[in-house]
Amino acid sequence: MKLISYNLNKHKAAGELEDLVESTGADVLCLQEAVTGDLPAAISGLQLAEATARNRLGLAVYYRRNTYEALEVRSLALKKSLHDMVLKPAEERMLAVRLRDIDRGREVIVASFHAAPLTALNSLRRKQIEAALGELSTLGDKLPILMVGDYNYPVFKENLGQKVREAGYELTLSDARTYTRYKFFKGHYDFATSVGFDIDAITTLPQGRSDHLPILVTAAPRAAVSASA
Repeated sequence: MKLISYNLNKHKAAGELEDLVESTGADVLCLQEAVTGDLPAAISGLQLAEATARNRLGLAVYYRRNTYEALEVRSLALKKSLHDMVLKPAEERMLAVRLRDIDRGREVIVASFHAAPLTALNSLRRKQIEAALGELSTLGDKLPILMVGDYNYPVFKENLGQKVREAGYELTLSDARTYTRYKFFKGHYDFATSVGFDIDAITTLPQGRSDHLPILVTAAPRAAVSASA
């Protein structure tokens, strides 16, 4: 499976998606900060599984329709930061899809995630991540799970990694930084948490119109697993 995660920066990078999918051969596309009402039903052979409806800037998941079948979709509202309460940019911060591989008959869960902004504390983002992973584990018994997106977690990733491992998951960063807007906050913001997947590589792709760089996750599901989340 090849999966792209991309924060569109208030939909500014939406025009890049077709070329991005075609150039990478992506099977799944997970978006953050999209104006979901303006998203097309399909992008270069990828079908829109679902997009959030209650967000000013929302999430979306696309999948390759000749490879996968979407069986179930679930969105989740997470504990809000002060920024969320005042500006209301996002009600739903996780969107998950359970997919069935048509040829192999196997099911996996993929999710697009967008944590609270940098004005919030890391402790709040850890709670959001924990809640999202817990919800994902209820979508299917012992299914491989891959959650990607904008974690907004600039420092102390070792602590986050430990918390993720305690929940039964693994945290994997890309090969180069994914955020460049502010000098102080440059770094890895977009990465993956997973269980039941062998992550072959997470590659940071060239920057477009967004302040986030897209990432390409190359991964393969393992045999049946269980998560303690």
